[in-house]
Amino acid sequence: MLLWWCVGFLLVSAKKDEWLEVQTAQGPIWGRKNTIDKIYAFYNVPYATAPTGEDKFKAPLPPPTWTQPYKAVDTFTITCPQNEAVMGVLLDMYVMQENCLVANIFVPDTNNTNLSVFVYIHGGAFVFGYGNVNKATELMRTNDFIFVTFNYRLGIHGFLCLGTEDAPGNAGMKDQVALLRWVQENIASFGGNPDDVTIGGSSAGGISVDLLMLSKAAAGLFHRAIPESGGCLSPMAIQSDPLETAKAHAIKLNFTDVDNIYALGHFYKTAPMKLLTSDLFFDRTDGTFVFSPCVERDTGYGSFLTEAPLNLLKKGSFEKLPMLYGYTSMEGLLRIDYYDLWMQKMNIRFEDFLPANINIKSETGRNRIAAIVKDFYFNKPLDSDDKMSILGYVNFFTDVLFAYPILWAVKLQVEAGNNQVYLYQYSFLEKQRQMLPNNKIGVSGHAAQSAAWLDVKDTDPSGITSEYQNMSMIMRKIWHNFITTGMPVPRNSWLPVWPPAGADRAPHMSLGEKLELRGVLGSQVTRFWDSVYLRLYRDPKPPPDPSDTQPKIRIEI
Repeated sequence: MLLWWCVGFLLVSAKKDEWLEVQTAQGPIWGRKNTIDKIYAFYNVPYATAPTGEDKFKAPLPPPTWTQPYKAVDTFTITCPQNEAVMGVLLDMYVMQENCLVANIFVPDTNNTNLSVFVYIHGGAFVFGYGNVNKATELMRTNDFIFVTFNYRLGIHGFLCLGTEDAPGNAGMKDQVALLRWVQENIASFGGNPDDVTIGGSSAGGISVDLLMLSKAAAGLFHRAIPESGGCLSPMAIQSDPLETAKAHAIKLNFTDVDNIYALGHFYKTAPMKLLTSDLFFDRTDGTFVFSPCVERDTGYGSFLTEAPLNLLKKGSFEKLPMLYGYTSMEGLLRIDYYDLWMQKMNIRFEDFLPANINIKSETGRNRIAAIVKDFYFNKPLDSDDKMSILGYVNFFTDVLFAYPILWAVKLQVEAGNNQVYLYQYSFLEKQRQMLPNNKIGVSGHAAQSAAWLDVKDTDPSGITSEYQNMSMIMRKIWHNFITTGMPVPRNSWLPVWPPAGADRAPHMSLGEKLELRGVLGSQVTRFWDSVYLRLYRDPKPPPDPSDTQPKIRIEI
């Protein structure tokens, strides 16, 4: 029996006004009110059932049902399978299990109904994280919307993509679609409006939001989108060749019969959880984290994505929804822990750092493009004591993983007819961080805008200045405006006027020491990377039909 099921039927011994009972399609559930914040919280509510054992890579199944009240409390946190060393740092009380598809619903203490709904998708490079890591208590002080977080399958469990019946691919994205369907079916019972749903997320969560906008499977399930610090054209968004990815990783795990796709599938289906989560996938220099969403083989049923995001954006075959879209000025700090090691590798062989979604067949061609890119970011060899070296390093990863993919997508969204894309760059310098000996650099790191409006506690008290508190207040106002109106700055607001962007990525809002509407964002970056990607973009390919991949056996008579 699953642990969340046991928690669900604990006896209630509390005052009546501390609990809210909600009738869902699965059965009645009880949420407890936080008496300080006046928010009813429903934790670990199953929104779907993750297949387990040898079915672990298939699409999610319907959630369980019950007749007795399910007590949705946070006795512990349920997480999907992931590297346990990371979870040990993030969280003390957790239960990691394959059947991990639970949601957390936070409902304001109000008699109003038809509330706006904000569904937030956690980040973690598609390999770690959990829904309940994100809190929005401060944002919810307006008492007029419902906040939903949830788990989805990660790493190999969520993104093994073999194109077979047992591992078609994108299980983790299909989980996200299942959650949105659950919201459509149930959120009215909590007082929410299923026709007023905004989805948001940062990093891998931002990529997820961007991909959900393009997926026919998710069409109609939400009405606004906030992709933060992550876009669908990033090299970390889509596997370029998922079958080769699966083969290479299996070899790394000492399985050798990789050319037999059914044997390969059996290996992954029967491998223990600990083996499948043993690698964190953070040490790849090509901008990937190995197992991420994929373009699926089109089998005609149940797919999340069967065409490359770039092609879908160019064709405009997606719903045009209001978007609050942007990134921070120093996203590349995501890779700062590797600086000492990668600095030396960049000096020796920079071509290993070209993003995986650049298609260059010859070694000569790779060397030539690598030299052009390196010269753009570094005018001399990288040096461990040189401030300009580290700034170039951070700028390189900022542009490759975040800035350029987002700016490219903005152009394509607008050209496809979306005239409601609100573009920003977050550049508020939250603190001075020691980057090099005797050097401090003001930073606005990866997904820092998310931390500004979420309930993220900074372990360094120097980061919580009055200026930062004011910035957080402004960010919450912007996010709340968008969630409830579809515009970051509605009419008659005290905030600066903020029109949507055009195809030239102008105007954009600079969210820095002051809010300032500016012109084109990233003109130099887009001009440079356009010269590379418009010639050399590598289309991600789906896995082949399994029957076409098997060795042909010749029988002589």
